[in-house]
Amino acid sequence: MQLRYAMTGLVVVLSLAGCQRTAYDYSSNNASAAPAPLTAQPVPSVQGGQLPPPTGSSQFPAAPTATTASMPGAQPGAMAANALDVTKESMVGSWRVNGGCDMFLTLTNLGSGSRGGTRGCVGELTAMGSWEVSGKQVLLKDRSGNQIGSVYKTADNRFDGQTNTGQPISLSR
Repeated sequence: MQLRYAMTGLVVVLSLAGCQRTAYDYSSNNASAAPAPLTAQPVPSVQGGQLPPPTGSSQFPAAPTATTASMPGAQPGAMAANALDVTKESMVGSWRVNGGCDMFLTLTNLGSGSRGGTRGCVGELTAMGSWEVSGKQVLLKDRSGNQIGSVYKTADNRFDGQTNTGQPISLSR
């Protein structure tokens, strides 16, 4: 037992013996220890002038001309007519939203729906807190129970719809 204490003390003493103070002593007037100043580098002169006009009629590309009728989820009435049947149990789990963020749906009760949430999403979907199945659509709600969007089953493991502000939503697994 005493040997262990002696060895521990020896290790501590040897560790501290290897330490030394490496701070610079500014009080000494040793000019040779100060670093030499850097020399300035030459800088080329700056030129000014008019830039040539951009090629084409506009510097920005033309806006898309597709109508909202061709966007998935843009016509809820038309989509509802073609929607497949959906069950609450088939919705449970993790979904990829618009190919960029995740939505998690559980069967845990929360108000009139079930608990749900998103990770990495933008816009209204960041406030999602619950969901429920109503007919052939899945209603997405915020944490206060207000509907923020809805989706319809368009294929196996795929749902399409939109938020209340028109942001398209596409869920896939």
